Amino acid sequence: MKKTVLALLAAVTGGVGFSGAAHAAADGAQLYATHCAMCHQSSGDGVPGQFPPLKGRIDKIAASPEGKTYVTHVLLNGLAGSLKAAGGSYMGYMPSMSSMSDEEIAALLTYVSSLSGAASTPTFSADDIKKERATPLQPGVVLEEREKLNAAHPLP
Repeated sequence: MKKTVLALLAAVTGGVGFSGAAHAAADGAQLYATHCAMCHQSSGDGVPGQFPPLKGRIDKIAASPEGKTYVTHVLLNGLAGSLKAAGGSYMGYMPSMSSMSDEEIAALLTYVSSLSGAASTPTFSADDIKKERATPLQPGVVLEEREKLNAAHPLP
């Protein structure tokens, strides 16, 4: 019975210990599977007309400092409105993931950047996330940031 209760507790808390401390290193793939795959699919290919693809795009967007800031803002603040991505149009809402820790968001973004399979992909640190978390934005403002970025560096 005790083993069953401990196993159930571990499953419910996602493996966080009794002290409440997070894993020593966040697992970006597991975080993606838990928080993103339901919309963007486990492959990162998205769903045409509903959820934009992430695979092969996020690494390119995050290759510039402005792009890296933008994708961080998307996860921290969400995104709302109409956008074009990978040749498709999307109208919707991406919820904020701000309840995740800086380490988790960094691991998640680093993982999503690696979905392209390129030899060199951008990485994110908890410090990167912490810096951007200090100034919360509304989802509509993040969309405006995307439009400015797209005008300067066309987004894939």
